[in-house]
Amino acid sequence: MRHLSAACLVAALCACDNETEITRPSEALTQVTPEPHYRVEIIESTLGGTLSRGSGINNRGWIAGFSNLAGNATLHAALWRDGAISDLGTLGGLGSRVPWPGINNGGMVVGISQTAELDPLGEDWSCEGGFFLPATNPRQVCRGFWWEHGVMHPLPTLGGTHGFAAGVNNRGQVVGWAETAVHDPTCTGVQVLQFRAVMWEPKKGRTQELPPLPGDSASSAVGINERGQAVGNSGDCDQAVGRFTAKSSVIWEHGIPRKIPDLGGVTWHTPQDINEAGDVVGFSNPPGENPVGTFIAHAFLWKYGSETAIDLGTLPDNILSQGQALNSRGQVVGVAFGGTGGTRAFLWEDGVMRDLNALVGPGFGLGQPYRLVSARDINDAGVITGDVFEAATGLTVAFRATPVAAPLVTAHRAR
Repeated sequence: MRHLSAACLVAALCACDNETEITRPSEALTQVTPEPHYRVEIIESTLGGTLSRGSGINNRGWIAGFSNLAGNATLHAALWRDGAISDLGTLGGLGSRVPWPGINNGGMVVGISQTAELDPLGEDWSCEGGFFLPATNPRQVCRGFWWEHGVMHPLPTLGGTHGFAAGVNNRGQVVGWAETAVHDPTCTGVQVLQFRAVMWEPKKGRTQELPPLPGDSASSAVGINERGQAVGNSGDCDQAVGRFTAKSSVIWEHGIPRKIPDLGGVTWHTPQDINEAGDVVGFSNPPGENPVGTFIAHAFLWKYGSETAIDLGTLPDNILSQGQALNSRGQVVGVAFGGTGGTRAFLWEDGVMRDLNALVGPGFGLGQPYRLVSARDINDAGVITGDVFEAATGLTVAFRATPVAAPLVTAHRAR
């Protein structure tokens, strides 16, 4: 992997090798940028394709995510540790992926995988309908998995065909959602079966359904903390991908759902992560959407017990944003997009959303040699992972951004 900072002359790419840092003249540095706040490592090890992403990072610095195979026809879940990449394989089907921050400090990884089994109902399930995995024809069944010590294990459904695993805590509790055997009249498109949020404890052989709010049909869970508090959404079966499936943000405590505040719109209220204080981050539509559930979401933060959610806004020249993860210190990372600003990773802290590209020195940002496209997870030391675009090669690969001494990053944490 390559280490880049404000001291690296990224404009002179042909002169940088994997270990060499080339320094701009000091007077040019003074005029162009302040001292960097993050040191960025561009992780060039892939499974042979042109796209990789870090989706989760644990406190040991291990990164879980995915990488395309050679030819880019499909992708596999991947784990980067100790400078090397591991292909986590599949459950017998075409592809697999770690779509959320699905890794714990022990190295247990969770995600989704296609299987060799074909779906008799031909559903456009969350895995393919949400563009997490390449579409197959005929449809392959998708299941949630947990991986540890080199072995990928399937997670059971609730009697239906498909499943989806998203989050895991250090106790080995896994959350996601899975289909039941019920043909649900609130489903739309080619989604047929009802689905419900699930908490699995695979090492204990336990599966617990996490029900939706009263009156709703479907639920899904994406994050869980060490206290066993899980977060997700509740709504209609719909298309099994956001929209009316996400009519409400919810938190489950002892298996009981409770609605939490959102930004006031009708749909797309989608928590993404929960920290040990019970604070929740995600994205939510403010008022103003049309009846078909148009996506107009902003990142939000809900402080546990608060009566309102905080609209984190978006970056200048962007109109949309998604909060992806937060750590025990209340730092939030995510992605801003839409408008003329391009797609950019952000860090929110101390009440301010900042373009992460502006915190790592020259050469990063829209129109620059490198652009941090999204920030997907942040560990308790403030180390961030996501994906970065390299203009010279056209590759989008994973990165690790490590904080260095800087007031913008280390002082006055949000409470």
